[in-house]
Amino acid sequence: MKSIIQKIIQLRNPNFKFDDALNISALLQFIWVQSWSLIRGLKVILFLKSPKGMMLGKGVEFFNISKIHYGKFLRLGNHVHVSALSKNGIQFGDNVSFGAFSRIIVSTSLNDIGDQIKIGNNVGIGEFAYLGGAGSLEIGDDCIVGQYLSCHPENHNYQDLTIPIRHQGVSRKGIKIGKNCWIGSKVTVLDGVAIGAGSIIAAGSVVTKSFPENSIIGGVPAKLLKTRTHES
Repeated sequence: MKSIIQKIIQLRNPNFKFDDALNISALLQFIWVQSWSLIRGLKVILFLKSPKGMMLGKGVEFFNISKIHYGKFLRLGNHVHVSALSKNGIQFGDNVSFGAFSRIIVSTSLNDIGDQIKIGNNVGIGEFAYLGGAGSLEIGDDCIVGQYLSCHPENHNYQDLTIPIRHQGVSRKGIKIGKNCWIGSKVTVLDGVAIGAGSIIAAGSVVTKSFPENSIIGGVPAKLLKTRTHES
């Protein structure tokens, strides 16, 4: 049984292999949970969409699903909320996964609709992520991300002292995270930031400016700690 299930999982992740120490009761529970996730994924048929192997946890919610596009084997944990109130929608690549209680939300207001969120192939993001897309958010292929990632591609204007900040509108530059990045838990990325491919962001960092490829950064605000090289 273990080898059959392993081959099925390898359709999504060719490098997957069960640990030799895995016990049979854990395997059976895993099969039960994943089977129900696949069954829940079938609900998108009601919106005239193909599931494409989608796996949904309990309490997953979609808003404006006509603007949500996805590849094969999208996996959303329990109580994930996806809102595509936007100009250009939400796009998930193949083999994308989000942990439980994550929020993927382009816009929160009907009077100033945001741009888009694009997630590449083979991206895994941990629990309790908040991804905004008002000014556009892009995350490249093969990124791995810890819990509590927070991305905010929008800032409030505040220059006029005679007008409440909430009435001064917003500025939007967007956020771009390159391919093959490793982002630790509790990282916050602010508007206007571009992270080069192959970079690493230490846990707890607040990223307020852009960094080139293969940067290792950390801190509040984040600073360049080291550059990845073949020698390092």
